[in-house]
Amino acid sequence: MHADDVVDCHVLVIGSGGAGVRAAIEAAGSGDTVLVTKTIAGKGGCTTMAEGGYNAVLRKDDSCEIHYEDTLKGGAYLNDPELVKILVQESPLRMDDLIRWGAVFDFTDTCEIAQRAFGGQRFPRTCYAGDRTGHEMMMTLVEQLDSADVTKLQEVTVIDLLKDGDRVSGAIALDENGSIVVLKADSTILATGGGARVYDVSTNSSSGTGDGFAMGYRAGAELIDMEMIQFHPTGAVYPYDARGRLITEAVRGEGGVLKNRLGERFMKKYDPDRMELSTRDVVARAIATEIANGRGTRHGGVYLDVTHLSREQIETRLPVMLEQFLKFGVDIRTEPMEVAPTAHHIMGGLKITPECKTTLPSLFACGESAGGVQGANRLGGNALADTQVFGKRAGEFAARAEKRVKKIDPAQITRQEERFDRFLAGTKNPAAVRTELQQAMWNCAGIFRDEAGLRNALTVINRLMQAPLKAVSVKNLADCCIVENMCLTASLICHSALIRPESRGAHMRIDIAQEWDAAHSPYGHTFIAKNREGIEKRKVAA
Repeated sequence: MHADDVVDCHVLVIGSGGAGVRAAIEAAGSGDTVLVTKTIAGKGGCTTMAEGGYNAVLRKDDSCEIHYEDTLKGGAYLNDPELVKILVQESPLRMDDLIRWGAVFDFTDTCEIAQRAFGGQRFPRTCYAGDRTGHEMMMTLVEQLDSADVTKLQEVTVIDLLKDGDRVSGAIALDENGSIVVLKADSTILATGGGARVYDVSTNSSSGTGDGFAMGYRAGAELIDMEMIQFHPTGAVYPYDARGRLITEAVRGEGGVLKNRLGERFMKKYDPDRMELSTRDVVARAIATEIANGRGTRHGGVYLDVTHLSREQIETRLPVMLEQFLKFGVDIRTEPMEVAPTAHHIMGGLKITPECKTTLPSLFACGESAGGVQGANRLGGNALADTQVFGKRAGEFAARAEKRVKKIDPAQITRQEERFDRFLAGTKNPAAVRTELQQAMWNCAGIFRDEAGLRNALTVINRLMQAPLKAVSVKNLADCCIVENMCLTASLICHSALIRPESRGAHMRIDIAQEWDAAHSPYGHTFIAKNREGIEKRKVAA
């Protein structure tokens, strides 16, 4: 290892979505700040793909207390209350940052930021930029990042964390040529996003492979609620290569209605009060049930219809959806879309404090990498707010770390080199392993779960984790590392799902009878780490 392969910094940010970029902006100026991303900053990740909006209390008739209550109820009371309070109180402040930095959101005729209705919320509090909200945010954030004192390492894949005793002291990465890069840091922030790509049908970009969960677990950090996987109710069902592509909740927020192939507006059977604007877990299960009971479309979905809306409303409020479906040969102004649930968001993640500290010294986490904010089911619009609120906090508190001499045990590098040698001598195509993993997770650990299915998934996962992955050249070493991360993340999901003996939010156990509701559940967070796993027990009020 040569000196040119070593980067020494104060704050290392891993990931370049909304949370990672916001963290890097906040940390800049406190010392050398490095942002490393396996994609291009602002181009990869899920924030730029997010269409619906950003939740913030901006109107007098709304309040942070109501947003707090909606978030807890939507999350089946599994959320960390302190983290939720921070989210709802600080999301308006972070929206102010975005507007001040030049983000262009939709405004009303009275010059207020426009807000639309989203599921599970008593007030329209979802700010939006048409149905390109995440893209607008990322363009603004990247412009701000470019003017900040931050070093960007792009197309560099972090493959593991480095430690000095119990303390995280940076990370080891591979550049696009397969060369090792050692990143030494006083503080390290995991902002690697989610991992819904472990499922066969997913809204996530190709980078949503669970890297942060896997690296954090291997380093010894504790994760919570990894069984809580949100299946977005409405993903595209055809053409085949577009399966799972996000059909934003903004479609339902603007008045879109769901119908089965018989033309029935079926949500009246599942949530007659909130209908299409019920929480995502309820709507996803309703759609899956309609399809399973033979009332789905010929492509295996249901209809999402906006043809009763004006052409102007569709063209101005849902331009991306209109453009996307026109490419599929469907004009949503005159005919309905076909949709079905798709793996979308992981509510669990690394356990954090309000300062975004994990259970490992010098390691922070924010955005979808962190657990506790969203509980058992995330409200649409809370994720983009989460990226800004906790991205800012992670950067702020990581920057306060004491500057010190970082020691790297050469044995950690040697272990990675031995890992690479195994990949170069391997025989199993990582793409084939990834496909088998995704199908096992989709079939056995999806919307409806039971013990037999989860154990079947684990049997497949354990076998795949032993597969001798093959890298055809040093440039493909990162691919093998990513597939290993996917397998480990899938294992954490299934283990956690077996630990939770109840149905709650996005976790539906069809093999367990339940006699309590979420507000009075005797269980709290599941937790899983290398040295322990289990579930919190708590007293239930009479």
